[in-house]
Amino acid sequence: MKFLAVFAFQVLCASLLLVGKVAPLSAQEFEKNILTGGPTGTYIQFGQDIANLLSECGQTLNVRESAGSLENFLGVRTRRATQFGIVQSDVLEYLKTYSASDSGIARAIAGVRIAFPLYNEEVHLIATREIASASDLNGKRIAIGVEDSGTFLTASLFMDLLGIDAGELRKIGPDESMTQLLAGELDAFFYVAGAPTKIFLNGQIDPERFHLVPIEDPVLRSVYVPTEIPAQTYPFQRGAIPAVAVKAVLMTFEYEPRRNGYHRASCRAVSDVAHTVLTRFSELRQNGHSKWQQVDLNDIPPGWDVANCVNRGVAANYVMECPSQGAPAAPESAANSAYRARICAAIGC
Repeated sequence: MKFLAVFAFQVLCASLLLVGKVAPLSAQEFEKNILTGGPTGTYIQFGQDIANLLSECGQTLNVRESAGSLENFLGVRTRRATQFGIVQSDVLEYLKTYSASDSGIARAIAGVRIAFPLYNEEVHLIATREIASASDLNGKRIAIGVEDSGTFLTASLFMDLLGIDAGELRKIGPDESMTQLLAGELDAFFYVAGAPTKIFLNGQIDPERFHLVPIEDPVLRSVYVPTEIPAQTYPFQRGAIPAVAVKAVLMTFEYEPRRNGYHRASCRAVSDVAHTVLTRFSELRQNGHSKWQQVDLNDIPPGWDVANCVNRGVAANYVMECPSQGAPAAPESAANSAYRARICAAIGC
């Protein structure tokens, strides 16, 4: 836990050096970006689903790959024209906990806000068959994700809670982890992603050699959300697997439209995305990634505020301007009205 706190502090403090150095953009140059994850993960598919709807309005949302949750969190705080990032809820909880006693982290997270809660994403632990449970990880070669990913933080906390003493920890991403596992150079690796995630859908994983390790420890199931990965989610899987999950959350920044043109344009972008997600939520569920079926727009993580620009976008009188007049305005539904009331109750509008 101590080394995690030191690492997070160093990264967050370094990010502060970038804050305030974003030059205002003209209307012609303005762009919108969402930080997601790796090319085989669920985050990037969610980003593309939202981008596809915006494109029908003649708007472009650039879906950017990233290392994961911590990079995404910092990105909405520091990167030019990066209004959104998808982040794991345990990363949010970790940062909130340390910000209470560390002024550096408190400054670094200032201004980051909730856009929408998304779905629960499962902690995948894939390993050789000799590792029957998480306690068998002692002394093994384990990949825990790159340092600025949510997988890295979750895997580190996971092993800390169980008192796992690994033989070797490798800070590498899922693609390299899979390559090493299949080659016999690794015993297990963690990957936090909404199931089904593409990396485990390939036919190279031999069910005689590898499996998803069931996560049944009562300590872990009290800290995380107990769940299961249903049978036949992946080709190599022989049955339903007990698992734990964390929630994915779409984060943004608290832009102040009166500050300058960049903030005005960014706030408008946030409002447009919020309006699109809310009013076309049924289409996302029907045509997007299957995890949209599990999204509860009311399940806002405690301790974090919803951005005012999101609130503007979900207001009943918000008008989204489309450069192309392709997408008609969706009628108000009971679900939309209920969520708007929930947002207003949380923020005041």
